[in-house]
Amino acid sequence: MSTSRWSVLGTLSAEPALTRPDLLGAPVAAALKALDPADAAQIGVAEIDPALADTAAFCEAYSSPLEGSANCVVVSGKRSGEIRYAACLVLATTRADVNGFVRTYLDVRKASFAPMEDACEHTGMEYGGITPIGLPEGWPILVDAAVVASPEVVIGSGIRGSKLALPGSVVARLPGVEVVEGLAR
Repeated sequence: MSTSRWSVLGTLSAEPALTRPDLLGAPVAAALKALDPADAAQIGVAEIDPALADTAAFCEAYSSPLEGSANCVVVSGKRSGEIRYAACLVLATTRADVNGFVRTYLDVRKASFAPMEDACEHTGMEYGGITPIGLPEGWPILVDAAVVASPEVVIGSGIRGSKLALPGSVVARLPGVEVVEGLAR
């Protein structure tokens, strides 16, 4: 797949992500450099207006299909005073089953979206740009099987000023990723 033309990016064109570290959050740039070069070469980055980073606004402004976007959310829960985190990547047309699947996975009584400040502090990424690439080591990264089955998806880049496009199959090979059925509803 050429990194310049992605149907999932609508009217945008992308450049190879590794050639534009200025369009990536610092942990994302570091993680991309550490990927298998063949996988990293399949990831494109496109600059966007940071005010349009939220999925609905992005899709409308750039004619990107909503079913081609995947949202990464940070979920947390407590067990014996310890806060446990996980990241969940689901298609934008679905929602992560936070209080069912994720709660059970984390083995906590109640799971919820992590507060914005915590999510940003722990990931080193901007809110609205959090992505499964470059998350803290040891965090479970739960990816719905529908994301992996997608020929191409749009995800965050660690900042609000760009988006990444990549094949769903590459998402499955990212460090820490666990592909699961039933994560999304």
